[in-house]
Amino acid sequence: MNTRNLGKRLGILVPWLVLIITPIMLFNYLIKGQVKSEIISTGYKKVIVTGLDKAVATALEGVKGNYGIFIKNFKTGETFKQNEHMIFHAGSLYKIWIMAETYNQIKTGDLTEDEQLSRDIEYLNKKFQIAEENAELTEGAITLTVANALTQMITISHNYAAMLLTEKIKLSSVAKFLKDNSFIESKVGINGEDPTTTPADMEKFFEKLYKGEIIDQEYSNKMLELLKAQKLNNKLPKNLPTETIIAHKTGELGFYTHDGGIVYSPKGDYIIIVMSQSDSPPGAEERIVDISEAVYKYFSR
Repeated sequence: MNTRNLGKRLGILVPWLVLIITPIMLFNYLIKGQVKSEIISTGYKKVIVTGLDKAVATALEGVKGNYGIFIKNFKTGETFKQNEHMIFHAGSLYKIWIMAETYNQIKTGDLTEDEQLSRDIEYLNKKFQIAEENAELTEGAITLTVANALTQMITISHNYAAMLLTEKIKLSSVAKFLKDNSFIESKVGINGEDPTTTPADMEKFFEKLYKGEIIDQEYSNKMLELLKAQKLNNKLPKNLPTETIIAHKTGELGFYTHDGGIVYSPKGDYIIIVMSQSDSPPGAEERIVDISEAVYKYFSR
């Protein structure tokens, strides 16, 4: 065999083999806790492994299912991304879009916070295509002011409060809100479709909110106060110090369970988004608890 031709072939193949093997080696090192240095040299390129990478990898050890994660520390600039563009059913995360568009219409004068909304439960179930066997309520009526509907929708994830607001502001307006704010990986679910989103779009929402860029500073602050009053705290906040302030929203549906928001930490505020799809949502919820605790401890070191 011509040794010159063989050398050329090997020269072409080696970089590609390195590109394929490197991520596998890196993942194994992370999961097994064998990373000894911040930089791994492959002979072809250097891969930076941060302390944040290690903290999350340890929390994910033995994981089953799909996890999309986006973490960003505003003080240090550190980030962690995993499957950040993976599309998940939004679950109740879509309610933060309803909140934002509701406040947008309050600002424009199309709504007032003390305006009363009222509908029969049967009407709402039919309009939003909720089968009787899946309906939380089947009879009676619900009446709330816009302000009360916002509070219940966010703090206890009240589905009928969300329906009242959605019917009032219209899904088409929410879709426009997503487009106007460049949440291009999210869909509100018009025409019976499911609402979907990605960790990247969720991170973008909370970052814009943190910076006062959702509507304006005044209304961003109003939304943050609602999110800080969250009552469903069995995921991201569960193992954090009791005095920790976190503005967040949960989402659950079927095999999906999510939590995302802003953690206000003495060592630097940060965004953490964890979205999951697995055969065991209760197990995934505990995994979210573990990830959140590991990240908090890392940033507090």
